This record gives sequence, structure tokens and C-alpha cells, in this order.
Amino acid sequence: LSIRLSQRYSYGQLVEINSHSLFSKWFSESGKLVQKMFGKIQELIDDPDALICVLIDEVESLTAARKSAMAGSEPSDAIRVVNALLTQIDQIKRHPNVIILTTSNVTGAIDLAFVDRADIKQYIGLPSAAAVFKIYHSCIRELTRVGIITPAQQILDLRALEVMRFAENEATRLSLRLREIARKSEGLSGRTLRKVPFLAHALYTKFPSISLEAFLYNLEKAALKQFTEREE
Repeated sequence: LSIRLSQRYSYGQLVEINSHSLFSKWFSESGKLVQKMFGKIQELIDDPDALICVLIDEVESLTAARKSAMAGSEPSDAIRVVNALLTQIDQIKRHPNVIILTTSNVTGAIDLAFVDRADIKQYIGLPSAAAVFKIYHSCIRELTRVGIITPAQQILDLRALEVMRFAENEATRLSLRLREIARKSEGLSGRTLRKVPFLAHALYTKFPSISLEAFLYNLEKAALKQFTEREE
């Protein structure tokens, strides 16, 4: 965005907010911390040449539904936090040079008043088989670079396999094997998928280095283990 809007804004700045750091053990202090934080953001926004992107990760920590709080299942200080956050958002939204981005894995816990203020609500599901392939592909390239997978062997990307119509031969055999493992890994989260190659090496590799074919065998075992653990 900063590059695209470079004719309008001289520079861009990303402000990442750790939701948990805004909570205090002292009553009513959390709401004040939210106000203080947005006060600092306001100082950045006051520069009309700056594009400010505010990222709030795990926003449900700050925007827990007030209905639950009033029912007694949440501390009353949580209501002050939600009220303070909504007030601050209303104050800065009139500025054209600020974008607020939030993420959440528990959308049902977010206060409806906050949801109503969102212009775009985008659901991002679990990685597709193609995305899983790319994640594994990048991990294998890194493991090859550092010498864990040796000798170095080329893994073709999906585009190259498609051009070759997914025909199996000596050049495509291992790439197609990785594609099969990626399909079996559908349903795992991106965070888990990034750990699977590490687990394949840590749990099933007994030597400092390993061939690509053997690593793919271990990779499949590690991926299937994640499904088994989840069922248990």
C-alpha cells in the first residue's frame, strides 16, 4: 500500500499492537492504557505525509463481547477496555491516512459493535493443497541450503509440474511425491505446517543429513502424526 500510494504519502509505518500488553492487574488501568496507546498513534497520524497501518493481533483480547461481561462471566474492567477501544477508533477513523487491520481466531467472542465498524470482514481458511505444497517447498529449499538435505535435488513447483502435465518420470518423481504429501496435509493450520518439516527432522532423522527421498518419507510421517494427535 505504501508503494502504491507513494505519490500521496511520503512514507508508510506499521504499528503492531500486542493486545495482552494493554491489560493491567489494577482496576480501570487497562482502559487508560488503550487511550494512551491510541494517543501515540494519533501523533503519527497527525503527519499528513505518512500512511499509518495499525495491526491488532488477537483482537478478541481487547474486544470481548460486553454482553458476556455484563452477565458476570468477564470482569467489569473488560467493558471499560471495549468502550475505550471503540471510542478511540471512532476518533481516528476520520483521518484518511490510517488503516486498522485486526486478526482473530475466535470471531464469536468479538463485540458486535466492533464488528459493525469493520468495513471489510475477510475469512481466511486453512491452507489449500497448493498452499501446503508451497510451504513445504520453501522449507525443503531452506533445509537444502543449510546442508540438512543432501545432495541437493531440484523440487519442481506446481507451475512446472502443470506444464509437464504431472507426468511421472525421474525428473518429476520427488516433486509429485511432495504434491501427494501436501494433499494429505490439507486441514492443518499454517503454523502447524511450518513445524512439520522441523518435526520430520527432529523425530525421525537419526543423522545430521538426509537424502531428499528419505526426508519426504519422514515428512509424511510427521504430517500424519499431527492428525493422529489432534484426534486423541
